[in-house]
Amino acid sequence: MAIPFLYSFVATVSTMTVAVNAQVFAPLQFAGVNIAGFDFGCGTDGTCVISETVPPVYQLSGVDGLGQMQHFVNDDGYNVFRLPVGWQYLTYNQPTGVLNETQFSNYNMLVSDCLSTGAHCEIDIHNYARYDGEIIGQGGPTNEVFAELWYNIASYWQNETNVIFGVMNEPHDIPNITTWAESVFQLKIISSLFREAGATTQMILLPGNDYTSAETFVSGGSAEALAMVTNPDGTFTNLIMDVHKYLDYDNSGTNAACVTNNIDDSWYPLATWLRANGRQALNTETGGGDVDSCVGYISQQIGYQAAQSDVILGYLGWSAGSFATDYVLSEVPIYNGTGWNDTLLVSMAMSPMTNMLVASVV
Repeated sequence: MAIPFLYSFVATVSTMTVAVNAQVFAPLQFAGVNIAGFDFGCGTDGTCVISETVPPVYQLSGVDGLGQMQHFVNDDGYNVFRLPVGWQYLTYNQPTGVLNETQFSNYNMLVSDCLSTGAHCEIDIHNYARYDGEIIGQGGPTNEVFAELWYNIASYWQNETNVIFGVMNEPHDIPNITTWAESVFQLKIISSLFREAGATTQMILLPGNDYTSAETFVSGGSAEALAMVTNPDGTFTNLIMDVHKYLDYDNSGTNAACVTNNIDDSWYPLATWLRANGRQALNTETGGGDVDSCVGYISQQIGYQAAQSDVILGYLGWSAGSFATDYVLSEVPIYNGTGWNDTLLVSMAMSPMTNMLVASVV
């Protein structure tokens, strides 16, 4: 069985070989997992069939999302959860920024469960920068409608300091990333409205193109474009770059085996850019199959991220929540009647209680 690189590893970075030892690690701020289900039925074209949702809320579906989160906090040391939801679910299939009271109340049950654990909780609109196939601000819902959606969300949780706003899951095939940054994430929409809504202290996650790929975040122009997004006062405090990275051969997150630690191609160039520009990033989706190769490679990836913890804030696995335990990337713990049993990948690599690389358990 592969042994996690918990205390040291040697990684080839560009043309250099960098030895990273445990004593130089600064702890990561965050580690957690996605609690999926409210996003079920959503496709990469921005369509969402809301009848296919399986809310990870016991009262709504029988899935014990609260129990999972309590276990992850108490037994694994996790301190953040990402809570994906479809735009169509929140507005009951209306391309509007007005929240449907019943639908929003259902989703808020999950958010409230999450907040009750003491963890940070990310609100994630899981629509790929689209609504029913049309790109926001570029033929689809207008920037103003999208801003209204987020203004209503931010207003509701404006006093919850543990809420994180994940503005959009995995934009892709955006014709012009600068247009995306200027139109949808322009100052008056992203920063001013959030802050005017009272959300002055919460983190806002800014996603780039190419499914928010950490590998192409700099080379594809997302970093440069999103660097223009600032707070109303010109600062970028709590404006965090949102990135994803899987470890399978095609970076799709659909294969059990892991083949890379992503350090040379993704995390080194990203960390270099972040540090040079005074920015930070959060890896809100990563993971692999419940196999030895992923235990080893993900341990290396997390170790490197911890060595860059001034600019990389942490990681969240994909995924727990309403997924079946035989889903290829399942991190769903199994309840045995008296307690919860983690997957191999969580217990051997991703759990802060194992890797000891997260602030709350160091």
